[in-house]
Amino acid sequence: QVQVVESGGGLVQPGGSLRLSCAASGSFFSINAMSWYRQAPGKQRELVAGIVNSGSTNYADSVKGRFTISRDNAKNTVNLQMNSLKPEDTAVYYCYARAFSSGWSDYWGQGTQVTVSS
Repeated sequence: QVQVVESGGGLVQPGGSLRLSCAASGSFFSINAMSWYRQAPGKQRELVAGIVNSGSTNYADSVKGRFTISRDNAKNTVNLQMNSLKPEDTAVYYCYARAFSSGWSDYWGQGTQVTVSS
């Protein structure tokens, strides 16, 4: 069993910053990819940023230059530093991890709300 837990969401004014954190724990041998997704009301869940254990990253075009994903492989944690936040960044942010236990499986956190509003 693998647990994925996010923290760090909240309310911030436009132009502000927030840092999201995510930790994976439980019974697994390794984690390959860790990513952040988000889902705004009435919209599909979308990839925000991802990072694999080699350190290679990818970002949605809408957040490039504003968001930075980082990872601590030893602690099985991933962070998302969000700067220059815009109202359109408002969404529930979900952490994702692909972990190997009895086989490769996908695990999701419960989500954390990020609201950008004045």
